[in-house]
Amino acid sequence: MTTPSDDHRGDRPPGPPVDRLVERAFDQSFDRSGTGSGKWARAGGEAAGVIAMGLADMDLPGPPAVAAALRRRAEHPAYGYTVCDPAGRSLVAHWYRERHAVEIDPAWVLLLPFGPRTAVRILLEAVRPAGPVLFPTPEWGGFAQLCRSAGLPYRELPLARDETGYRLPLDAFAAGPAGAVLLSSPHNPSGRVWTAAEVRALAGAAARSGGVLVSDEVHGDLTHPGRRHPVAVAVAGPYRDRTVTLNSVGKTFNSSGIPSCFALVPDAALRERITGAMAGYGLWEGGLLEQVAQGAALRHGGPWLDALLRHLSTARDRLTGLLGTAVRSAPEASYLLWLDAAALGLPPGSARAALLERCGLEASDGAEFGPGGEGSLRLNYAVPTPVLDQALHRLERL
Repeated sequence: MTTPSDDHRGDRPPGPPVDRLVERAFDQSFDRSGTGSGKWARAGGEAAGVIAMGLADMDLPGPPAVAAALRRRAEHPAYGYTVCDPAGRSLVAHWYRERHAVEIDPAWVLLLPFGPRTAVRILLEAVRPAGPVLFPTPEWGGFAQLCRSAGLPYRELPLARDETGYRLPLDAFAAGPAGAVLLSSPHNPSGRVWTAAEVRALAGAAARSGGVLVSDEVHGDLTHPGRRHPVAVAVAGPYRDRTVTLNSVGKTFNSSGIPSCFALVPDAALRERITGAMAGYGLWEGGLLEQVAQGAALRHGGPWLDALLRHLSTARDRLTGLLGTAVRSAPEASYLLWLDAAALGLPPGSARAALLERCGLEASDGAEFGPGGEGSLRLNYAVPTPVLDQALHRLERL
């Protein structure tokens, strides 16, 4: 991918094409011991013989260009205050043009030195919702936690299901009122890609109540080949100014340990309220390592991402082929598999513990995802091929 102001061609590793190097790396075991990995710590550590498939980060090496850029910056011995690089806004806009065929005005872009969870919390403060916050369920548990911490009333609306998986309950959202609508798009935990019409309908439901749709799209760049991710600010139509898209290089490029994200906020008044809320916490746009990692990823990460998506699609097909009807909703993005514990022969009330005991596989408990998540498991399949082979062999025992 080329950019209008590509000054960092030295980030690109010499030798074979990046995608070939990446595919070779994805086919080799990857050791995260000694890195402080929260995912493996929760599973009991690598020495325990357990395969960690719970928390949503990847057991795969990230883009070489990001590592090279961080090394170069670390070699400079000054780590003082930094300013926000305004070229980063154009870089984000270019990424959306190249990856999603979507035109984003660079003026909409806020470059945030914290992760998406913090961004949602600050957005809620900036929006000042007059009515309840609405979001579907089962859903990433952080939404409910953030609403509680902000002292905001909220309603969880059960997702509908058809023969292919989850659908958004549009009638329930339309019934409102909605001070704000929160959405993970694609869906976490199932990997469902919502349609443009569904996202637009939620934007309309929020706007009619004077609220805002906040679309958390951190898995959007991980949409599988053959699917198109609906960028909320692009598909909201007449409700664009009541819509915010959040994204991050963290999930896409396995760099979540360097908290950063960016928000696409078409409404200038809302952008001003967001930066005002940030300033109240002593936070400003930019960041030292955040800008380095984000810039390298967006400039040079395209070939790496293409190879990753091929790897994830293969892993998805192998797992869904084995697990069949235990898959609650066909995954169309990211690296998450949402499973029916009973269909796997596991006790619904203690499925996570049973899977760990019987197979040595650690997953996320569906109860963490709110009403409708009980009796489910979320399995993360962003693992090297040899580890996936082991996991499939262990799942065959069920």
